[in-house]
Amino acid sequence: MIDTQPVVLVDDLNEDRLNHYRNSRYLAVDCETMGLQTRRDRLCVVQMCDEHGVTTLIQTRNYTAPRLKEIMERPSIEKIFHFGRFDVAALKQWLEIDVTPVFCTKIASKIASTYTDRHGLKNLSQELLGIELNKEQQSSNWASKKLSDEQVQYASNDVIYLGE
Repeated sequence: MIDTQPVVLVDDLNEDRLNHYRNSRYLAVDCETMGLQTRRDRLCVVQMCDEHGVTTLIQTRNYTAPRLKEIMERPSIEKIFHFGRFDVAALKQWLEIDVTPVFCTKIASKIASTYTDRHGLKNLSQELLGIELNKEQQSSNWASKKLSDEQVQYASNDVIYLGE
């Protein structure tokens, strides 16, 4: 069994993570960028977690990630995003990945929870899981050469609870 402690990799999945994720039913996926304009603001980190809690953060620097591309385009693995439109566009723009299949929890929340206008991941985690996500690192420097422990924890929590 592969270790579930978050692993930070540079540029792409390693062979161990690739082989592990090939057998996943689903992956919760999120991206950290330098801003909210996909074409301008570079993709810095792609984080993912499978149904076993195996969490990986990939710091993107050279913008070639063939192993990640294989996993993200694998039709047998459902990719779960929150506000997937943004993350899918960032993966396409910066890594030329055509993510498929995709499930978006924000869209699902808007369809299922018409009684509220609060559809953020923080709101959903609190309401459905009783988990208070700390969003302090959301606007931190994701382009940093080495991610801080707080950034690793933040990025990991987003995909761990997204997959719940």
